[in-house]
Amino acid sequence: MIGAGVFLGMGISIGKAGPGGLVLTFALNGLLALLTAMSFAELSSAIPRAGGAYNFARIGFGRGPSFLAGWMEWFASSVAGAMYALTFSLYTLRFIERIGWMNGLYSLFHITQSTPQADHLVEGVIKIVAVATALLFIYINFRGASETGKIGAIITMGQTLFVVTIGIFGIFTVLRDPSRLHNFTPFMPYGWSQLMATMGFTYVAFEGYEVIAQAGDEAIEPRKNLPKAMLYSVLIVTIIYVLVAFATVISVKAGSSDVEGAPWEWIGSFGEKGFGEAVARLMPYGNFILTLAVIFSSTSALNATIYSATRASYALGRDRMLPKFFASIHKVRKTPFGALLCTAVIVLVVATMLPTKDVASSASIMFLFLFFLVNLCVIRIRRSMADELNYGFIMPLFPLFPILAILCQVLLAVWLVHMSWIAWIVAPVWIFTGILIYQLYSKSRAITTADEILVIEERPPAMQEAERYPIMVALANPENAATLVRTTYRLAEAKKARVELIHMVSVPDQISLHDAERYIKPGKEALVEAMLYLKMHFPLSTTIRYCRSIARGIISAIREKKTRMLVLGWHGRPTTHLFNLGSTIDPIIEQSPCNVVVLKDCGGNKAFHNVLVPIAGGPHGAFALEVADILTEPEGKITLLTVDTGDRKFDLEAFLDAQVERLGLGRNRFTTKVVQSKAPLRTILSETWEADLVVLGTTNRPLILEVTGQSLPEKLARRCGKPTVIVKSDAGVRSWIKRWI
Repeated sequence: MIGAGVFLGMGISIGKAGPGGLVLTFALNGLLALLTAMSFAELSSAIPRAGGAYNFARIGFGRGPSFLAGWMEWFASSVAGAMYALTFSLYTLRFIERIGWMNGLYSLFHITQSTPQADHLVEGVIKIVAVATALLFIYINFRGASETGKIGAIITMGQTLFVVTIGIFGIFTVLRDPSRLHNFTPFMPYGWSQLMATMGFTYVAFEGYEVIAQAGDEAIEPRKNLPKAMLYSVLIVTIIYVLVAFATVISVKAGSSDVEGAPWEWIGSFGEKGFGEAVARLMPYGNFILTLAVIFSSTSALNATIYSATRASYALGRDRMLPKFFASIHKVRKTPFGALLCTAVIVLVVATMLPTKDVASSASIMFLFLFFLVNLCVIRIRRSMADELNYGFIMPLFPLFPILAILCQVLLAVWLVHMSWIAWIVAPVWIFTGILIYQLYSKSRAITTADEILVIEERPPAMQEAERYPIMVALANPENAATLVRTTYRLAEAKKARVELIHMVSVPDQISLHDAERYIKPGKEALVEAMLYLKMHFPLSTTIRYCRSIARGIISAIREKKTRMLVLGWHGRPTTHLFNLGSTIDPIIEQSPCNVVVLKDCGGNKAFHNVLVPIAGGPHGAFALEVADILTEPEGKITLLTVDTGDRKFDLEAFLDAQVERLGLGRNRFTTKVVQSKAPLRTILSETWEADLVVLGTTNRPLILEVTGQSLPEKLARRCGKPTVIVKSDAGVRSWIKRWI
């Protein structure tokens, strides 16, 4: 993490945002990095595999977004590697020039120092040294992860020692001369807008913790050690950066004869070399110590980013998103040499073609885009797959931290245009190129992973039927099919719907994904059973899919097919005390972006003449009333029941009148009943004895709250001995968000 970003960023940031803005730039960026590091820590502890953000996006959003994540991570790490190589070269040549060793080179080319020709020569030498440094560390990475780690550990200890020394020297300088604190006046001369620009520019100084996720295949105890490494890294580096920023501000004594203007303006006038000028004034042998710090820091970061970029592109090749060459493993070194070679090309081209400031900005904006996607992934995966994964770390206050990080990253990316407009050209071009490659090459070649939903067999609806109201029926076995058919017929008839029959294949965890077809026989029988009854009356389509989590597979199909209503059966008891209705039903009810109708014991030729609908003013009461009207026989009656506990008043008559008018129902088949009682559960259960069917609206509480105690609808559903329907209505905007995001 401690690499070129801090050395390039100090001088540029103090000139743009002022002395206080410099310290805040690194302090606030550290806080933002910690928010995203928690997302990386949680995901890498649950999915410890090489590929990092690519793997997270593959599991969270599917192939397209995952390819884009791996594509961005590959480029971002490669560009960062080029930046670190340039920084090493820039500061090393600066030191050599200060001690006079460049004079011989000037003489060789018959050039006078401090002339345009000398500047061009230095720029050329900087590029050559940067390329040579990059090639050295590309070779080190070729030697293997063990070699990479050993050298990285040595370099890391050295860089930390030297950079911390600079920060501590700044503290002692202020203790000896408190007047240096006046260098912080004015604190932020250009306001918050410039602070946003410098935060976006220096954000690359905090990338690096995401490299840890790439070691998932090679780390010891990854579920425990990866999260620790990420969070400790961000905390330690943020403290060091703030110390160094403080030391930079107070390094120059105001009023010195060769310092024009305020000290912070003087430092900022040197741009990316400003940090070097500041440290040279701060401490004895400042140039020498700074050079050592840069050598250790930039090479450490270069080493890590080449490692990260290689693993990101290797993961794309491994899953055939890129040609097989990217997944080529060296027979002797056991390293992904194909991915390493392609990474080397990007590092060397960027290091030689782009100015240093634009390289840093391009790396920053790519990491902002990448981390934005990872924060979306942690929300999506926690909500849709929490019960499938084994977490070693779970962030607190979820989803507050990833949401805050997303908002900040969008803001910083937009503001970065004030630092480098080239970055806003390079990054979109790379992303657009990735989209084209995915559509033209990767989409048809990518292999299926065990985390995906596999479509085994599918018969889509006819084009002319696609506009009908879509109802999906989830079938598990032939007995279940018979239970659902009658109710589905009534619902489809009322909605003038088309019906999608879906079966999720249940395959043991130890069985390979590609053997799923061996387990589809019961599901096919269920589909045939339902089709025999429904196909004559409604447009019908079918799909058989495989997914480790049946709930996730059904929810994914709902989003994909834009389903408006889901119908499924329930056996009446959960298989574990952790769930109210069951490990499949609970997440479907909570997460489905559509109306849900859950049927308990409603099969056979049962006709419902006396239907009870308990109503308490909840969000799903209106839909419960509509479903009750559809399922009740024409001559039957529907009773709306409210238990008045004295806590609050609910006007049942007004509710009924409003819904009858809204839905266009016949008012005469409805009756209302209000019972005074302090025990609503017992009261409602006693009222069910006269009913043929009970229709309940479910709760809106999150599952994690329901683990601590069931809500009234779930208790009723479990204890009621009569046929029961549990409904959840489409939540409008919330359902739209769930459906699309």
